[in-house]
Amino acid sequence: MDPQRLKDAYQKLQLLDERLTYKVRPKAGSLSRPTVEQLEQSLRDLSTYTIELKDIVQELFLAIAGKPKTAEPG
Repeated sequence: MDPQRLKDAYQKLQLLDERLTYKVRPKAGSLSRPTVEQLEQSLRDLSTYTIELKDIVQELFLAIAGKPKTAEPG
């Protein structure tokens, strides 16, 4: 396992969470129907979230499967 790569992937996941999770979380108690523009924006946010999450999961798999980088003598 490559601990640095794992740490980097975790940090990316945290940034994604802070940046977009609130946008894709369902709104509780909303009684009005969203406009077409709101639906389009929600779809863009969800698409961005999904693609970035896929990339992070891929990084996690590579970190778990990878070998740690050794420091080269300088």
